[in-house]
Amino acid sequence: MNSLQSENNRVFKYKKSNLFYNNPTGIIGIFVLIIYLMKTIAMIPARYAATRFPAKLMQLLKDKTVIRHTYDNTVATGLFDEVVVVTDSDIIYNEITQHGGRAVMSVQQHESGSDRIAEAAAGMEVDIVVNVQGDEPFVQKEPLEQLLQTFTDPGVQVASLMQVLTDEKFINDPNYVKVAVDKKMNALFFSRSVIPYPRDKNITPVYYEHIGVYAFRKQALLNFTQWDMTPLEAAEKVECLRYLENGVPLKMVVTKYMGIEIDTPEDLERAAKLL
Repeated sequence: MNSLQSENNRVFKYKKSNLFYNNPTGIIGIFVLIIYLMKTIAMIPARYAATRFPAKLMQLLKDKTVIRHTYDNTVATGLFDEVVVVTDSDIIYNEITQHGGRAVMSVQQHESGSDRIAEAAAGMEVDIVVNVQGDEPFVQKEPLEQLLQTFTDPGVQVASLMQVLTDEKFINDPNYVKVAVDKKMNALFFSRSVIPYPRDKNITPVYYEHIGVYAFRKQALLNFTQWDMTPLEAAEKVECLRYLENGVPLKMVVTKYMGIEIDTPEDLERAAKLL
């Protein structure tokens, strides 16, 4: 695709978006048009040997593997100039490319998904990179569109999604990463523990689950890879803590139900019931 075709495609995507129909000519519409004129790529880091559930991305969900559901649903949003799976596995690479998708192989070993996609993004012409986790098979357009809209603020370097958690079982489950935010919806902390802790039983706090979908300006993503793993990140095994520990705000967007993230065999069973 040449540069003119690419720009025309972005304007077409903008005109198809809900944001255009809500405010096609006003100030908001103009700022959002600027976002759609930026080159935006979705990258899906896909590691085969997952610690908690090995080969989970190659598990079948009805007629397709988890990773293909994630890839196909990301493409179907129509929000991106490109969608690319970045993997360390020949198995996953072949699964995507043999079904007409685009995938690239990681050259190095990486500690996190952000490190993996940064390697691929470094040589690409791109303004905004969206990191869609490979184990998010129920990707939807509206949350990703909300995420991209945060970049109308030039101060936003990194953004991510969260959803309200109400089931006490999941609130207490360390597989569900919780996030606490300030009044401006910037993340204060991410933890596998219960945050906030309900010390006062007369108060019912709102709990948010962090959804592992991020968006970065390209330089912010590349900066991430230049920093060593931070103490809190190492303790919690939550990569976005590296940004907070280096003083970079992380804008959070509340979204509706995103489906089920596949972390365990039980998650796979629950996900199958939604299809």
